Amino acid sequence: MKFYNLLIKYRFWLSLLAIGIAVLMNVTGSAGFWPTFPLYFVGVIGLASNFFIGPLRLIQAPMEAGNVEEVEKILASVWFPNLLYSPVRSTFYTIKGNLAMMRQDFDGAEKYLKQSSAIGSPMPMAEGANKLQLGMMAMQKGDMKQGESYIRAALRLGLADKESEAVALISMCQIFMNKRQFKAAKDFFRKAKDCKPKTKQVVDQIKEIEKYISRVPG
Repeated sequence: MKFYNLLIKYRFWLSLLAIGIAVLMNVTGSAGFWPTFPLYFVGVIGLASNFFIGPLRLIQAPMEAGNVEEVEKILASVWFPNLLYSPVRSTFYTIKGNLAMMRQDFDGAEKYLKQSSAIGSPMPMAEGANKLQLGMMAMQKGDMKQGESYIRAALRLGLADKESEAVALISMCQIFMNKRQFKAAKDFFRKAKDCKPKTKQVVDQIKEIEKYISRVPG
């Protein structure tokens, strides 16, 4: 695995080296085209995979270790994102969006997540998570209508875990409380509780809402 990661990391330069050696052998006459064909083939495949697949496989380890600087460095090595195969490109922009959110750069996060959403994802739940993030950002900006649209889409596409589903349902509860549609708000709140979230932040939100939601009509 470590060797494979090193191969991905230096794939571009190794590919150029293979093609360069093949060209040099042809020019000097030490070998004809067919004996050097494997070098050309490996070089072209390496260059193609570098531009169409990229180095995103290298991101997993630093992400798990919380090494944001290394993740950003790997993303910066993608010179032409538009050349990436569409599912890879969608993941690329999702990660860029998540990093922007960590920096509280909400405008940048929204831009990248919208780019990812426009491409789509082969995994509906990944797209659902993307829509949820866009919905949360819209709510932070006070655009409840756009927030509701995104979060409804997230719930329709499905979310990967009960924690995320609870966050989406709490957000819908808050939206409908704001619209004074209390019956719908209570329904979303009940569904959020049924998710039985364990994350402290989500649990605290539920406890806070529970203090006043029972007193509202509906």
